[in-house]
Amino acid sequence: MSPRYTGIFLLSFLSVFGRFLLVLKKNLSTFYMDAVRGQGMYPLHRCKTIHLVRHAQGFHNVAGEKDHSAYMSPELFDAALTPLGWKQVDNLRKHVHSTGLSKKIELVVVSPLLRTMQTAVGVFGGAGFDDGINAAPLMTENAGKSNCPAISSLNAPPFVAMELCREHLCDIGYCNSCQPSAYPQIETDEDTLWTLDVREADEDLAERGQKFLNWLWTREESEIAVVTHSGFLIHTLSAFGDDCQPPVKEEICKPFNNCELRSMVFVDRSMAATSSSKTNFPEKIPDGMDAPREEAVEKN
Repeated sequence: MSPRYTGIFLLSFLSVFGRFLLVLKKNLSTFYMDAVRGQGMYPLHRCKTIHLVRHAQGFHNVAGEKDHSAYMSPELFDAALTPLGWKQVDNLRKHVHSTGLSKKIELVVVSPLLRTMQTAVGVFGGAGFDDGINAAPLMTENAGKSNCPAISSLNAPPFVAMELCREHLCDIGYCNSCQPSAYPQIETDEDTLWTLDVREADEDLAERGQKFLNWLWTREESEIAVVTHSGFLIHTLSAFGDDCQPPVKEEICKPFNNCELRSMVFVDRSMAATSSSKTNFPEKIPDGMDAPREEAVEKN
């Protein structure tokens, strides 16, 4: 190749290579910025870890899979867990103990319906109750005609049954089987949300879900388990994830299987006042014991 053509080739190559480097630099810059924008950092006291659990399989699920209208049946409104549902509870209980999660949870919040109460107590409660255990039962024997032994409150976190996180409010009936006497160690709220003749719309359910999350922020506990229902979870979580990439949104909002546990970090980014951090340390040095911070920085 003649020197002339060699020079032309080199100039062309350098021009193309230069454009390639510019494109590469731009793409790397975009990738870096996307990575930075995809990360978040928040003060710890503005975060709560929420372990969301859908109840295990109930008899209404079995009937509803065959005929969806069965979900509106008065007889199945407050359905108990099936034998398969109790096996799911046992499996999840083993999981939360093997992972150490059972020792981290400071509070269990549960819908007051029978299937959620049975799931919550079975997963997060103490061991089987007998006369030798010096602790009141979380669930008495055969509660809700479950044909199950009593479950103790020994070494279990506090439990609160909340109307705010129950399934659709409707005109079918109230959960008569969830009497306080059957769950003596579970704190309950009043049934103030009950409406006799109106079924709750999806929009109202989503709004109730937000009220429930607001209530969680009034609690001092930072690691909380919530045992609730598929519909409540779907409509509550649908408000989140729009500022995330699609795979993250999918992780947040996809439907729950029976007895599925999904852990989330819930962050308060509002201007509202929050409690101060319990772990931050301000490093206040008494006057005269050391150089001021600004002077120390200048010396270094």
